[in-house]
Amino acid sequence: MAEIQAKLQALSEDYQKLQNDLQETVTARQKLEAQKQENLGVQKEFNKLKDGETIYKLIGPVLLKQDKTEAESTVNGRLEFIGKEISRLEDHLKDTQAKIEKKKTEIIQVQSSAQAAGAKPVSARA
Repeated sequence: MAEIQAKLQALSEDYQKLQNDLQETVTARQKLEAQKQENLGVQKEFNKLKDGETIYKLIGPVLLKQDKTEAESTVNGRLEFIGKEISRLEDHLKDTQAKIEKKKTEIIQVQSSAQAAGAKPVSARA
């Protein structure tokens, strides 16, 4: 019986680690989505600009003048990177969720076998 308890404990710890990993991934995904929305907003603002208007980039406490083409390129590059990261995290989420379901099934099987093993001696005594 102690062996089954140890196995259940190990499975529960693995399950908890997977749950924590899932939560961290969801949080990272949310941060990336916020960054994506922010960059999409900047991109929309660029589209509203007229030719010759000045763009400034905040670097530390200083605003530096920046070329429109360079600024647009930077934002487009960020959006592309964020899109790839979101895609990667979504794949990781699916993988982690599958692992969680598998671990949950393992836990249920061990619990069922423990209950069955515990029930047999009781019925034998009756």
